[in-house]
Amino acid sequence: MKTENNAKRPGSSSGSRGSRLKKVLLTTVLHIDDDANDTELLEAAMRKAKAKFILHNVNDGEQAMAYLNGHGVYGNRTRFQVPSLILLDLKMPRATGFEVLKWIRGHKLMGKLPIVVLSGSELQEDIQHAYAAGANSYLVKPLSFNGLVQLIREVEAKWVTNQPMLSLNAEHLGPVPGLTF
Repeated sequence: MKTENNAKRPGSSSGSRGSRLKKVLLTTVLHIDDDANDTELLEAAMRKAKAKFILHNVNDGEQAMAYLNGHGVYGNRTRFQVPSLILLDLKMPRATGFEVLKWIRGHKLMGKLPIVVLSGSELQEDIQHAYAAGANSYLVKPLSFNGLVQLIREVEAKWVTNQPMLSLNAEHLGPVPGLTF
């Protein structure tokens, strides 16, 4: 998202010296979760936390692959920018979060994206499996809304602020051979 401000400075004349161009680019975060209620709560918590990133939601592994590959409705990279962070749920139909994580880590260009697993599971087996598959962090979804707001603030501080933004062209993105859902 770009914001341009061409306001004149007080006391300046018109022309190139009198106008300022200010661009603000917001980081994109891709949220992969099949639960519409969790997605709504995350969006509400993001607003309350006044998070300064763009959140795109997809609800399964196939949509995540399409988004990351820039296919179909996600082909417009101006609207659907390559994310700088992925928030990934584990328990999803069609493809589990573990399968999505494995696919991303095997992707030539997307494999280095930071991935934070955001799950309701506190099982040590799930946590260990997520890290073994390449998760950068594992966070358990808090039970309270205020806890979720705080989690958003922490994710933004650690994973979004001052992180480099990827700039990739859609034609460089392709599927990983041998792994489909």
